Amino acid sequence: MTTDPRGSGGLPAAFTATETSSFLDFLAGQAPDLLPARRALPAAHDGFEAPHGTTIVAATYADGVLVAGDRRVTMGNVIAHREYDKVFPADGHSAIAIAGTAGLAVELVKLFQLELEHHEKIEGTALSLVGKASRLTTMVRGNLALAMQGLAVVPLFAGYDLAKGVGRIFSYDVTGGRSEERGVAATGSGSVYARGSLKKLYHEGMSEQDIVVAAVQALYDAADDDSATGGPDLTRRLFPRIALVTEDGYRQLPQDEVASVARSVVDGRLAEPDGPRAALL
Repeated sequence: MTTDPRGSGGLPAAFTATETSSFLDFLAGQAPDLLPARRALPAAHDGFEAPHGTTIVAATYADGVLVAGDRRVTMGNVIAHREYDKVFPADGHSAIAIAGTAGLAVELVKLFQLELEHHEKIEGTALSLVGKASRLTTMVRGNLALAMQGLAVVPLFAGYDLAKGVGRIFSYDVTGGRSEERGVAATGSGSVYARGSLKKLYHEGMSEQDIVVAAVQALYDAADDDSATGGPDLTRRLFPRIALVTEDGYRQLPQDEVASVARSVVDGRLAEPDGPRAALL
């Protein structure tokens, strides 16, 4: 009796093996050229500019965690895209938002989604929230060589920790260094302004309505001082992407709801151009 070296169903044996629950490890062994970090890139010519996504923010609130991003992608001093999505579900109880080289960032998101889905199918259970954050650490670190060539990807990862019953946020640097953030976080070219604005308005236990308004205010402030960040565009009806992750799972806020908040923020800026001030103690 001979054994089919291609495994069951005519597939190579590696496709039916269960040695690893990591899709990235499987891909590295079977098709390493599909991993962004394994590709050989030509030397960049003078003046080369890759499209970059900009400002993303996250904040915990009473029911979980919010993740939001503006819609603008820039290429040098040019607006390359006005309607880019930078906020995605990672799985049913977590979200990932991206800043940096746009094409590579979206590819990282898709690989991360596959990584989490593959693990759950193989192991029969989802990773813990910290386990998911650790898997993303490995992926960001794997992009270090590209980051050193100017093609950096810097995500924010957030989710609802079912074991602890709270929303949690993790930020990353280009080397894959991971930090858990308390309350608020921001990444991207406008992050300094967005984080400052969000900190000014933030307090623990905020309601969903209040945290959504605070996030839109923060992205407005980022756009006010950073040309690479896009603010609410009333004429084109373009508004931030906002996702909420609670015990019930991931939910993207409908655009008509975001539009209503954005319009109220813009109207408020007519009276107070610098935005609301933090309440005095």
